[in-house]
Amino acid sequence: QVQLVESGGGLVQPGGSLRLSCAASGSIFSINTMAWYRQAPGKQRELVATITSGVSTNYADSEKGRFTISRVNAKNTVVLQMNTLLPEDTAVYYCNAVGLTTRISRFDSWGQGTQVTVSS
Repeated sequence: QVQLVESGGGLVQPGGSLRLSCAASGSIFSINTMAWYRQAPGKQRELVATITSGVSTNYADSEKGRFTISRVNAKNTVVLQMNTLLPEDTAVYYCNAVGLTTRISRFDSWGQGTQVTVSS
């Protein structure tokens, strides 16, 4: 079993910043990819950013230049630094991790989500 716990969401004014963190724990042998997704009301869940164990990153076009994803492999933690936030960034943000358990079986786990609200 692998659990993901997110933190750092909240209310921020347009143009502000927030930092989201996600810590993975449990029977982890290795984590290949960690990612952040978000889901706004009435919309489908969408990819925000991904980072591999080799720290290769990928961003959705709307987040490039504003968001930065980083990872602390030794702590199985991924961080999303969000700057210049816009009202359209309002959503529930979910952490995702894909890897192998200590029984060498694949896992694909999700966190419970953290609310980010951008509003004046």
